[in-house]
Amino acid sequence: MAQRLPPEIENKLTRFQGLQAQYTRLAQERAAVEAEIAETQRVLKLLEEAGSDAPVYKMQAGILVRVDKEKLVQELKDKLEILEIRLQKLKKQEEEVKKQLDQLAREIRELQTKTTLGKQGAG
Repeated sequence: MAQRLPPEIENKLTRFQGLQAQYTRLAQERAAVEAEIAETQRVLKLLEEAGSDAPVYKMQAGILVRVDKEKLVQELKDKLEILEIRLQKLKKQEEEVKKQLDQLAREIRELQTKTTLGKQGAG
């Protein structure tokens, strides 16, 4: 017959699994933001290399629309700034969840050790 884990350990394991899922979601979101930052930086570089009189187009509602280059550059710089702020926020959240995971893992190991020692002393 399989032995059940003590409720305290089960609760901590459930919390640990929830934090792992949250950490994974944050890491995926961070990777997506980093990719968007890289893409925005590439576009800005291309716009810088284009001549000042080069026509510039932007996709809007499924069609390409000619836009003012300087306005687009400013729009992309603003977007980049927002993305970088978001990235820093995600990194902080990820770091905090990682600390919580590490702490919970230590607590679970300690409880498992106590439970194992308690059973050995009783047996």
